[in-house]
Amino acid sequence: MRVITGTAKGHKLKAPKGTNTRPTTDKMKETLFNIINVYSDDIVLDLFAGSGSIGIEFLSRGAEKCFFIDNEINSYKTIIENLEKTNFKNKSEIYKMNYNNALNLFRDKNIKFHYIFLDPPYKKNLIIESIKLIEKYDLLTEDGVIIAEHEKDLNLNIFNEKYNINIRNYGETSISFFKIQEA
Repeated sequence: MRVITGTAKGHKLKAPKGTNTRPTTDKMKETLFNIINVYSDDIVLDLFAGSGSIGIEFLSRGAEKCFFIDNEINSYKTIIENLEKTNFKNKSEIYKMNYNNALNLFRDKNIKFHYIFLDPPYKKNLIIESIKLIEKYDLLTEDGVIIAEHEKDLNLNIFNEKYNINIRNYGETSISFFKIQEA
């Protein structure tokens, strides 16, 4: 696992110890970042961050700031290590907490995100619950995008009325891009 491009290009990143994480493959990262554009004023949320590789890729490509959230201590420590290695700790905030508490915190601080990346454990309905809270707490900028990596068979039709959803399938995994529909 490595940083694909930008100021930290080529840096190898550690994965958290244990088997609770599924790091996003370099191929999936390349696909994701071929679809979106990163700008210097972008504020990013890497929810269920694992190693932090997606948020670090955003920072390497020029995003202003990234918030990293993970509830697992090994992930939290790995994110800090990876941020120190890539020199992005000064552009980051790292929280060891569950997604619900984190989203509440951002609502209370009135923080809105240009990109929110979700890659929770599969088969636990956490994508749907997270998107509902993001919507409820109004955490996305007007032109913001939610990006979710999930199991291919996850039904996201409940969001069709509010979002334009672009789904890309890769084997048993999918990446979905949610953009608020224009009124």
